[in-house]
Amino acid sequence: MAEIKQEYDGLVLGAGIAGMQAALDLAGQGFDVLLVERAPSIGGVMVGLNKVFPTLDCSSCICTPRMAEVAHHERITLLTYTELKHLERTARGFSVTLVKKPRYVVEEDCIGCAKCELACNVVVPHEFDYGLGAHAAVYIPHGNAIPQVAVLDPQYCMFDGACARACPTDCIDFTQQPEEINVQAGAVILATGLKLVPLDVKKEYGGGKYVNVMNPLAMERLQSPNGPYGHVMRPSDGKIPRSIAYVQCAGSRDKSIGVPYCSRICCMYALKQGIMIRQHLPETEVTIYHMDIRAFGKGYEQFYRRAVGEGIRVVKAKVARITEEPNKDLKLRVELIDEGGRVAEIRHDLVVLSQGVIPGWKPDGAAPVRIDEDGFFLIPEMAARPANSSHEGVFVAGVATGPKDIPDAIVEAGAAAMEAAMYLGRSQARAGGVQ
Repeated sequence: MAEIKQEYDGLVLGAGIAGMQAALDLAGQGFDVLLVERAPSIGGVMVGLNKVFPTLDCSSCICTPRMAEVAHHERITLLTYTELKHLERTARGFSVTLVKKPRYVVEEDCIGCAKCELACNVVVPHEFDYGLGAHAAVYIPHGNAIPQVAVLDPQYCMFDGACARACPTDCIDFTQQPEEINVQAGAVILATGLKLVPLDVKKEYGGGKYVNVMNPLAMERLQSPNGPYGHVMRPSDGKIPRSIAYVQCAGSRDKSIGVPYCSRICCMYALKQGIMIRQHLPETEVTIYHMDIRAFGKGYEQFYRRAVGEGIRVVKAKVARITEEPNKDLKLRVELIDEGGRVAEIRHDLVVLSQGVIPGWKPDGAAPVRIDEDGFFLIPEMAARPANSSHEGVFVAGVATGPKDIPDAIVEAGAAAMEAAMYLGRSQARAGGVQ
């Protein structure tokens, strides 16, 4: 673990693309920053994506250099596998209590050789690959992980010592306990990211029940060259699907599940994945069932037209339910809006539910900030100061304030860093310590 100081100019909570950018921008102005991430590795959702829209650039090729820059920046201290316990305003800024979860691995001694993982006899579904791949009970999170340090999951570990015996640096430590860390920070940036609506939230679609009804992020891993298989396949039998359906708004714009808003990115990632499927599997049909396509950003309408031009069927329809056939094919009962509401039953080999975006973290009393009716951080002056939270000195960035794409998250991170820098400058001036 990196040496932790008692005081930092800025604390950034969350090390996805927005949190990393905010930390880099703030550190680039000469401030010392503590960057805290609850997962074992930084990078957030973006590092697991295949391509980004609308350019179809490699996602990890954009994300991993920022990860490396964060890890090696002289003014950024990185603290992974750590959660915020309490944040309280004081006369000196903010008193911060963090809890570092035990890895059961001594970080300073681990060399990332993965011999512990090879020695382990336990097989666990891989969280990074959304259950499509597998890892041992002790494992390095993924190939691009920073830090490249193993983490042991006590829920699955047999505690037979096989990993400890295989470790060349003797860094397995079964006695580790959660560690409480107390620091002072002058300003705080919350960049706590997103989660997807649970796959099974709409029972009529069979998510979590039918193996060939998929999470869109799982499809990203299937499409990624460094994914579990390196190609798109049906989870049930490993066969190449010849007909893939995307069901839009499967967790957005639906008051019945508490997500009445549009998640903004779903249409675009469905179009992007459809293009990639057609490029690699030109004989596979891709159909997107939607209420309406929302291509809101720069170049997004052209991207939509490109997808249609490359053979993706975009069908205005309402999907009532999905059922599974004996051979694991899926039958969709749909109301075809453009055909006068005609009801049809259509079979597909694989279905991807375009799930909605919900907040990745809620303060629940840990931080003195207000949230809006949808659970995202409240911005009192959205037009004037879109990075300012409801609490002075606490700033927000990325999807923590509401659904948005990667470019918007990065722009907002820069705004949060600038607001935090100006706030720190004013605070230091009042204290008579202008740098």
